[in-house]
Order: sequence, then structure tokens, then C-alpha cells
Amino acid sequence: MNVSRTSDLAVCRALRRVVFIEEQGVPEADEIDDLDDEAIHLLAMDEGRAVGTARLLLRGETGKIGRVCVLAECRGTGVGVALIRAAVSELRAVPGIRRAKLGSQSHATGFYEKLGFRRIGEEYLDAGIPHQDMVLEF
Repeated sequence: MNVSRTSDLAVCRALRRVVFIEEQGVPEADEIDDLDDEAIHLLAMDEGRAVGTARLLLRGETGKIGRVCVLAECRGTGVGVALIRAAVSELRAVPGIRRAKLGSQSHATGFYEKLGFRRIGEEYLDAGIPHQDMVLEF
């Protein structure tokens, strides 16, 4: 399994559709936005099959990790860890970026804490799903 940058937005969007819209019931209007064109996209591949993706947005000194998803049958296999480690590595390489930030679904905060992120602020709803902002200072 490997994670790398991709320009294949169709594959990333297809993965996000399966996980967010079909599986989690996120409204399509909440999933699709106009930020994909300015983002860095990461794609996790396993034996030639796309299994996960993440999107990175650069905002001042902060790199925002978002749209992180892994196909249900591939969760718990290390794909998510590889995606987040690759995202952090990409952001660390950008001059001026001092932290990574993400909005974790609340049930997944422990996953991100194991990777060095800490919770900030209060829990909130995003697309009807409880979320918690988390940050990793570089």
C-alpha cells in the first residue's frame, strides 16, 4: 500500500462519494465544494486499487487536512495512518506552514491523538455528524 499526491480528482471524489454520501449520509451539497481545485490531493492505493484519500488546503501558517476517507473494508489495516502521516509530511515540507489542523468525526479523535494531534475548542456538528477540531503543531 502506498500514498502519494494525485491529480486524479475523479478517483478522489468517487471514494468520497462512497464513504461520505452513500455510507454516512452526508448531503451531496455539503460534500462537494469549490476547494478541490486549490487543494493537494493524496490517494492511497493497495494492489492497484484506490482505497482512501485526503485533501490538504493551505491557510496562512496552517495546513488543513480534510475529506479523509478510507473504504469500509480497508479500515483498521493502516490505510488511515498512512494517509495522515503522508499528509503531515506534505505539510511539513511547505515553507511557512507551522501546524496541521483537521476536523475529526468525534468517534475518531482517539485515532488522531495517537498520531500526535490534540483537541481544541468545543465539539460541533458538521453535516449532522459530531466533530472535534484537532491540531498538530510542527
